[in-house]
Amino acid sequence: MPVNRQETVTGTSRLQGGDDVTDREIPGRYLDGYARILTEVSATGRRLTREEIESRRTLGEQAADAGHGLRDLVSAHLAAARVAWPHAVGSTDIALAAVQQVIDAFAEGYERAQRLAVRQEEAARREFIDDLLYGRSDLGRLAERAERFGLRLSHAHAVAVAQGPAAYDEGDQVPRQVERALTARFGDRSILLTTKDGRLLCVAPGHQEEVLTHFAKQVYAATDGCRVAVGRSQPGPGGVVQSYEEALNALELAERLGLDGPVLRAADLLVYPVLTRDRQAMADLVLDTLGPLTTARGGAEPLLDTLTTYFDSGCVAAEAARRLTLSVRALTYRLERIHKLTGADPADPAHRYKLQTAVIGARLLDWPDQDL
Repeated sequence: MPVNRQETVTGTSRLQGGDDVTDREIPGRYLDGYARILTEVSATGRRLTREEIESRRTLGEQAADAGHGLRDLVSAHLAAARVAWPHAVGSTDIALAAVQQVIDAFAEGYERAQRLAVRQEEAARREFIDDLLYGRSDLGRLAERAERFGLRLSHAHAVAVAQGPAAYDEGDQVPRQVERALTARFGDRSILLTTKDGRLLCVAPGHQEEVLTHFAKQVYAATDGCRVAVGRSQPGPGGVVQSYEEALNALELAERLGLDGPVLRAADLLVYPVLTRDRQAMADLVLDTLGPLTTARGGAEPLLDTLTTYFDSGCVAAEAARRLTLSVRALTYRLERIHKLTGADPADPAHRYKLQTAVIGARLLDWPDQDL
């Protein structure tokens, strides 16, 4: 008995025995022609034609696009089969085979539509992330799109960037592990976890510092030697890209300066951009203060490393000597040599600030490897 196209299979329908079929309404158009196919196949013993199978796939795609659940759709097919079930002797096996073919084709179309929807969603998400991190899109439109991904760009946001020994993609084990940990701890708190250029990123509301702190801990635990930089909280639709750029700059500074520690905060490194804002003035200071070290035997680098370690050790000679695997006497000789060449005494507080600033500038400008 064919099912009318305008009919609807509902949760209140009871078929042959009074059992509830499904708890949601399924439009009858997704069953269009199904009863006829079942009747003809049962009567003739034939299999479904190629056109009939393709029609089931198309209906499955349409049902997926409309947002119906596959479980309810399969239940509707079974309910319709009960209504149109053939009663001829020997037809049961044939009818079951036909039901199996129909549902298989329908489910294949449904899954095909689902995969397409997932790919489209992934493409839209990646496009949004690129626009968000590069600020290439209209900010008003960007804010509208952000709500789809759980962000409200009218609020302040901060970005943490993790850079490890390997490059990461969103489908990799490390991002999935970190995402599970964040979800388990914070649930849905307008957090966006993604990857960009092989790095792992976390965007969180600016007032929720604990989210980025937990992100850093989880990334460190899930990787081998990963370093995380956290940008400052920045307001407005453009705040995410500003915080992101601060985090990237912090990672670059850490690489140049050899900063220790798995977590770097841009707020703690603001002095370095200030020092390099006038690059020419910094270059002049480096050359004027440390330039004479190039005349030393072995070049400037051994003495520059000595100064760097000495200042990093809090100007404690014994600690600096230990880090350099030198005797205190050898370290003292090097410091005296620096004093003689530059005219500035590293042990004298009056000279120390100029020397230390010049050393920082040399590291930032990659001197003496790069000409200034």
